[in-house]
Amino acid sequence: MPNLRMLRRRIISVKNIQQVTNAMRMVAAARMRRSQENMMASRPYSRKMGALLRHVASLSEQKQHPLLIERELKHVCLVVITSDRGLCGSFNSNIIRRAVQQVRSYQKQGVDVSLVCVGRKGRDFFARRDYTILGEHLNIFGRLGFHHAQAIVKEILYIYTQLEVDRVEIVYNEFRSALQQNLLCSQFLPVIPEAPDRENGFTDYLYEPSQKELLDELLPRHLNVQIWQMLLESNASEQAARMTAMENATKNARELVDDLTLVRNKVRQATITREIAEIVGGAEALKG
Repeated sequence: MPNLRMLRRRIISVKNIQQVTNAMRMVAAARMRRSQENMMASRPYSRKMGALLRHVASLSEQKQHPLLIERELKHVCLVVITSDRGLCGSFNSNIIRRAVQQVRSYQKQGVDVSLVCVGRKGRDFFARRDYTILGEHLNIFGRLGFHHAQAIVKEILYIYTQLEVDRVEIVYNEFRSALQQNLLCSQFLPVIPEAPDRENGFTDYLYEPSQKELLDELLPRHLNVQIWQMLLESNASEQAARMTAMENATKNARELVDDLTLVRNKVRQATITREIAEIVGGAEALKG
């Protein structure tokens, strides 16, 4: 039978853990609300910007632009966006598992794969397993800013335009709700043209000053905006996953305290019953 003192100590320990997880849940909830507001505010612009750019690219005569050319697939760069901290459930493990599946799929086709890791958890995982890491961006989600997206895009563009890779893909979590995140693997470069729907009253664009100059200006801006949106989506998803994980941990701690309290009461009752029996037995012995 468990020791009564050990049960009391364990109950106190679990209650302390419960207070910590509950505090972390509230902090994650506050951060998720701020992240969600920023993400939702930028989402319409990033989507409209992406659609506009893909339409312009599909109608453009500049098919030889370096960011639009489809190359023979020999080397792929995979940008993996994870978090810098843990305690967020399966948020990081799902992204890493998806990235590993993508790497193995390309390797079966004889395509070399290199990585750019955004977030410490992904970098640590792939570095321990001798994957080729071309770049890393760590500890950016504490004070996430647009300059972080610009730095990532600058590095990706350098890798891509130097003909080191033929395609760039991004693996990240898209925010759906506090309880659901959508794991995505999307092509980033080359930009995929998308013909506009002419049945909905679409008319051709008028270019000023020219198609080439517009593409030279819009393509880098489009890439910056898309990476910025992915970082916002990933940050909001991380905070939502952490809030859910800490809520579950708090609930489990509460249930464990109830179970331990029940065991403690049973042990205390058994101890009291045994002591009463010993007293009664001693009294009967004295009478005899």
